[in-house]
Amino acid sequence: MAAQIWTGALQSNEERRSHGTRELSLGEYLTSGHFWEATGENWESEFLQMAAYVLLTVGLYQKGSSESKKIDEPEAVDRDPRKAGGRHLAEAPGPVRRGGWVLAVYEHSLSIAFLLLFLLSFGIHAVGGAHAHNAEEALHGGAPQSVLEYMGTSTFWFESFQNWQSEFLALFSMVVLSIFLRQRGSPESKPVDAPHSQTGSE
Repeated sequence: MAAQIWTGALQSNEERRSHGTRELSLGEYLTSGHFWEATGENWESEFLQMAAYVLLTVGLYQKGSSESKKIDEPEAVDRDPRKAGGRHLAEAPGPVRRGGWVLAVYEHSLSIAFLLLFLLSFGIHAVGGAHAHNAEEALHGGAPQSVLEYMGTSTFWFESFQNWQSEFLALFSMVVLSIFLRQRGSPESKPVDAPHSQTGSE
């Protein structure tokens, strides 16, 4: 983050110098659209990737991949906490013991959290991008745009899609490459001597 801030400020000020406008201090840069657009743009793609990964691995399988649940065996992550009892229930998190709607939210809380973080980052990207766009337009004598107007531009969606595709490519690569390739000691890999057809990392 420190490297991004430093180099981003240098890039922003280089552009401002080329237009004969005042350079921004580091503190001013941290409140600029240039910084928040770039930050939100990257965060949104990461949180979208993780939300998609969590949700897609609930119901999709890939034979041989360490990133997939086993196809022919029940998994502990599919266990219904409502059927737990005794000592196991006593040691369970508070929402499990409480039950009801609290449990219903809690059993999906990981994907909900990632989706909310994605939406927050998407908003940061939109607001920061609109500010950055308007600052650029001001240098060239153009008219400012509202956040909603900016979200309707090809620039905004190009910024989003170029990051989203790279994240999904990374997920796809992890799923497929973990079928054939190994990394000894990594929980993301199957054992080195496991057959290619073995699904899961255990």
